[in-house]
Amino acid sequence: MSEQKTAILSVYDKTGLLDLAKGLINNGVRLLGSGGTAKMIREAGMTIEDVSAITHAPEMLGGRVKTLHPAVHGGILARDIDSDRADLAANQIEKVDFVVCNLYPFVETISKINVTIAEAVEEVDIGGVTLLRAAAKNHARVTILSDPADYPRFLEELSQNGTIPAESRNRYAVKAFTQTADYDEAISDYFRKQYTAGEKQLTLRYGANPHQKPAQAFVKEGELPFKVLAGSPGYINLLDALNSWPLVKELKQALGLPAAASFKHVSPAGAAVGIPLSDVEKKVYFVEDIELTPLASAYARARGADRMSSFGDWVALSDVVDVPTAKIISREVSDGVIAPGYEPAALEILKKKKGGKYTVLQMDPEYNPPSLETRQVYGISLQQRRNDYQVESSTFQTLVSVKKELPQEAVTDLIVATIALKYTQSNSVCYTKNGMVVGLGAGQQSRIHCTRLAGDKTDNWWLRHHPKVLNLQFAPGTKRAEKSNAIDLYVLDKVPESGSEREAWESAFATKPEPITAEERKAFLKELDGVTCASDAFFPFPDNVHRLSQSGVKYVAAPSGSVMDKVVFDTANGYGMTYADLPIRLFHH
Repeated sequence: MSEQKTAILSVYDKTGLLDLAKGLINNGVRLLGSGGTAKMIREAGMTIEDVSAITHAPEMLGGRVKTLHPAVHGGILARDIDSDRADLAANQIEKVDFVVCNLYPFVETISKINVTIAEAVEEVDIGGVTLLRAAAKNHARVTILSDPADYPRFLEELSQNGTIPAESRNRYAVKAFTQTADYDEAISDYFRKQYTAGEKQLTLRYGANPHQKPAQAFVKEGELPFKVLAGSPGYINLLDALNSWPLVKELKQALGLPAAASFKHVSPAGAAVGIPLSDVEKKVYFVEDIELTPLASAYARARGADRMSSFGDWVALSDVVDVPTAKIISREVSDGVIAPGYEPAALEILKKKKGGKYTVLQMDPEYNPPSLETRQVYGISLQQRRNDYQVESSTFQTLVSVKKELPQEAVTDLIVATIALKYTQSNSVCYTKNGMVVGLGAGQQSRIHCTRLAGDKTDNWWLRHHPKVLNLQFAPGTKRAEKSNAIDLYVLDKVPESGSEREAWESAFATKPEPITAEERKAFLKELDGVTCASDAFFPFPDNVHRLSQSGVKYVAAPSGSVMDKVVFDTANGYGMTYADLPIRLFHH
């Protein structure tokens, strides 16, 4: 066997090819080339043999078969061990030391307007991918060059050392493996769209904004776990759907009650379980005219807690949607709904919403996502284990307060709050009562701002139960959203004193409302009691606890870990709160 080193060159992108060939020849390397690669080098006056010189077989099938031969891949894959050397000798095969290869431009081809499947198929590289993978696999001995940008450094190392250092071979191999993986991903993505649209892939109108095209949803294994029964989901719709669904699924699993969530911009505006509503609550949540089922009760609570934030929501429901629940959804401004199923009559109600454009998704309740999740940010892929922590009653067993009382109603509310935090943009703090989120502070950089925001929302929710609010007389024809806005200004004491906004506000009422006085407001807020609160991370200062006390919080759950833990716990003790040390942090981004 000759000691001369051998290189196989087979490239589509011929950038830098002639300089590389010249450098290899100057270093005494024998060149073997395929098709157009050999032709270009030969026409430049340099010596190169056709690959057929070692395969003794011509290119065939219009160039589909060039390098797929034991003489090529045996020479590439052979290791420096006696058994491999014996096999090579027995079959008269020489080792290949360098492989230079890049691939047909599949991505460029499918990017062309009106490209056909047949045209795309012809750009699926077979021999090139095999060369890359074979050489990369045997990088302990073989150098694989798949990027023309690496040619100069390669030649410099070869000229200086007569060989390529292991560190460089390793780096080139990683690049080759990455290129074949990306290439295969592009091919599978194209054919997934062509052959399995609606099953494994769903094309979206656009991404987060109309100018962000193209956009799609897809899975690599199995089928999409949801079916589109009506409408056409958008990118943000699916972000909301696929964050809200596990929330209600986990609530149902933890509490055994139907659960609902009202999502906006990838955080819950409300979430609740199906605890029956009092007559007052039915009026507050605008459902006094509907015979409520447990699932309808859950959505009435989820939607009704913060009607301003829930305007235009995405709905998630843990159970098969019944007619009462569909009726509530049908008269609210909403983008879509996800649930494990729909009663036929309920589905017909929802299909009529928004002129037939309302999005209805049916989720596979048995679907469980992979344990690892990957996202890309600014071109960088980030990977982590999915947050599969299960919240249950035992989550709150470590009580660090003097008061140890934690009734079942409080445990239920803490479970609702904590599971809601799992799917809320951090930082986040959640107040709950009666099996529902009543105030959520999401996405604030400061913990105290989360606590204040959630507390203010809780106060707003409670003031909507005030007798003066319950007795408001709205003008005929006032829409539900207009009522919500008018009530919001009223309970927040934000009604303008004059001007067009004041006139618009007054026009919503048949009878001009008497304001809630400061004294009435203060007295009514003092009646709020038994509220629970959970935080996705520790409270760094006691100011958070002071704010909790102002909204009737008596039960708290938050992780410890702050240098101020003792001060925070002591402050909670001063207000007679029961404080559970959460065993886990629940940041969500």
